[in-house]
Amino acid sequence: MKTLMPLRKSSVRMNLFVLLLFGCFFGNAQVEETERTNPNKPETELPPDIHWDVKAYRPEAELLKIKAIAKDGTIYDVKAIQNSDDISVLNVKVIVNGKRLPVKLIVKGDDRYYPLKCINSDGTLIDIKAITKEGDILDVKGVSKSGNIIHIRAITKNDVSYNIIAISPDGKVNDVKGIKMLDTEVEAIINGVSIFSHVKALRQN
Repeated sequence: MKTLMPLRKSSVRMNLFVLLLFGCFFGNAQVEETERTNPNKPETELPPDIHWDVKAYRPEAELLKIKAIAKDGTIYDVKAIQNSDDISVLNVKVIVNGKRLPVKLIVKGDDRYYPLKCINSDGTLIDIKAITKEGDILDVKGVSKSGNIIHIRAITKNDVSYNIIAISPDGKVNDVKGIKMLDTEVEAIINGVSIFSHVKALRQN
């Protein structure tokens, strides 16, 4: 994919690091989930999940809220979910009535960039937007690609862009990025929706 916006940094080392982490993450996901839900596991109780706030960030500007906005105007939280001491790769989800819905970059069609969307269980899409203090709504999209990493930005009408980050309750910061595992345009189909990439909150180097 042609780079559509200038990148401040691009690292082959970062791409390899993320590929290894992502492979380990999916390879161990089933085992970890089994361990977390196994009622016969003795001794220790599982700690509650930690929700990280997802924000739009520019060094010279204030943080902007990132929210999912349904067609009827209902606003939902967007969170990165930490369920262990390892914060290298965190899932990014929208919380809807207690359920965690997937957040993905979808195939762009005729759009210039790849839209960031929440995918409901029935395949309907919920927009993910940045909201300014004045109430302005900014698009959030995948704008450029470095190796297997997709850079996600909130974009103003004047093409000013904000990085997307996740912030833990104790101040840790991860970068929210798209991750491609396949060379094809369609990475997967979720609830009937063709997605371009997965979205994760990755530990900063």
